[in-house]
Amino acid sequence: MALLYGADAVYLAGEAYGMRASSCNFGRDAMEQAVSLCHRAGAELHVTCNTLPREQELAALPEYLGFLQEIGVDALIIADLGVFALARQFAPRVRKHVSTQLGVINSATANELFRMGADTVVLARETTMEEIRQIRNNTPPDLKLEAFVHGAMCVSFSGRCLLSNYLTGRDANRGQCAQPCRWKYHLVEEKRPGQYFEITEDGGTHIMNSRDMRMIEHIPELLEAGVSSLKIEGRMKSAYYTAVVTNAYRHAIDEALSGVPLSRVWVEETEKLSHRPYSTGFYFGEPGQVYGESSYESSSDVMAVVESCDADGLAQLTQRGKFSRGDTLELLLPEGKPISFIAEHIYDADGTEIEDTRRAMMPFTMRLPCPAPKNAIVRKNRS
Repeated sequence: MALLYGADAVYLAGEAYGMRASSCNFGRDAMEQAVSLCHRAGAELHVTCNTLPREQELAALPEYLGFLQEIGVDALIIADLGVFALARQFAPRVRKHVSTQLGVINSATANELFRMGADTVVLARETTMEEIRQIRNNTPPDLKLEAFVHGAMCVSFSGRCLLSNYLTGRDANRGQCAQPCRWKYHLVEEKRPGQYFEITEDGGTHIMNSRDMRMIEHIPELLEAGVSSLKIEGRMKSAYYTAVVTNAYRHAIDEALSGVPLSRVWVEETEKLSHRPYSTGFYFGEPGQVYGESSYESSSDVMAVVESCDADGLAQLTQRGKFSRGDTLELLLPEGKPISFIAEHIYDADGTEIEDTRRAMMPFTMRLPCPAPKNAIVRKNRS
């Protein structure tokens, strides 16, 4: 989905050394397939080696780094200086990207990392727009600056948090964060066990819960400040989330580079995926980052994914949600704005016309408003 909807690079984790301990990460065969898939699409594959490895984990790292170089990985995302040194030795042909976990917020650090061989520095999410301009002015043009533009924000500086370790024994700096900052807290008085008192007075006791970042309306400022690449958080997200947010930012970037004002439809697209209330983080000063609830928002649901489609728009699809004949649907394409249409006729696998798509993952046929590529999405907006 990231490639179909316009990503120039995809970053992912292997089965070790990545900050994605809870997700289904890439084994070696799958990693090699991912490299091939990205390169065929004209995109890059970046692999995260961004944990802080313990001493006993170092012995296996040289062989792993050599493997990543051998299969053609384009860049490594690194947070530890020891891992950086080993990558220079055992994967010299692979570009080195410095992870946001290292917390780069000034040009002195960025320049030293460039001297050590860094190709790209992913700036700390706490960096302001003005600081990015200053860092760009005081670093070599060959050093690329990358910035996060969309996704979850951490209440701790550059993700350096020990709260999860203390409360659950799960190390946040090894991809195991239990996110206790998003829990609902109450106060208990020592002599009144079992009596829970609200901490806040204005509703909600999620005292450390962060909003999500959204910078789609500020891409021209980011480009003007000297940012080379825009990073979207994808950890543990759905294929639909990946498609929608990549598509929105792809079009927004292209409009910014063409000098065209941002079409409102791309901002609205970011409302159609599951998210917390949005914020611009620290880019413009006080972030307004914390909010007192744990709820997510979304204004659409996936109904189907295209498996194949002919030149007349007659498509074979796989069901992802129930809809009925006569419903208003929307086709999300890699090119152009989403297209609204009415589901006039639906046919099951036997060619029998049916009233709705009630069976989970059922194959069915339906005419779309135009031809669509494989994996294009049909969705339904909530009223």
